[in-house]
Amino acid sequence: MNPGNSTRYSTALRRRHRGFTVVEVLVALVVLSVGLLGIAKLMLFAARSNDSAYLRSQATALAYEMLDTMRANRSAAIAHAYDTPLGTAAAGASPCLAAACSAANLALYDVYTWKQRLAVGSLPVGTGALPNGTGQVVTATSTTSPAVTTAIITVQWDDQAAQASFAGTPVGTAANMQIVLQTIL
Repeated sequence: MNPGNSTRYSTALRRRHRGFTVVEVLVALVVLSVGLLGIAKLMLFAARSNDSAYLRSQATALAYEMLDTMRANRSAAIAHAYDTPLGTAAAGASPCLAAACSAANLALYDVYTWKQRLAVGSLPVGTGALPNGTGQVVTATSTTSPAVTTAIITVQWDDQAAQASFAGTPVGTAANMQIVLQTIL
């Protein structure tokens, strides 16, 4: 083999493969970018799912909290002192902490503090657990013997951030979710 031919051959080979690494790098960069965008979308979806699950657990805890206070003050609960409609603000009630108060006054105070804990932005600032949270308590006593009182507790909140991802609800549209707890007192 002629030494001059080998140099020409290697020079021609190098010239032919000179731009190949740049193309490889660009393709790898595009593939990596698409993968990173997919991971970012997955993380956003997971964060919204986690937020929605957190709000659902808060709503459930708040519903059970009201049920526990009603069971602790059963006489007032059976007398419908805890009944409150959905979407209404809590009526101010004097605290029953320092002085003894009647079962009816304790029920008013319990409903007041419960409604305060439901909604984000309620006073005092930072005590609310749910965005646009509201609650309802309805008690019904049966006419059969023995009389049985059933309590239905509803907690409702706006879950638009998660529902925009999951259900295709347009952003800015309220997506009310609710938990309903029904039990015999």
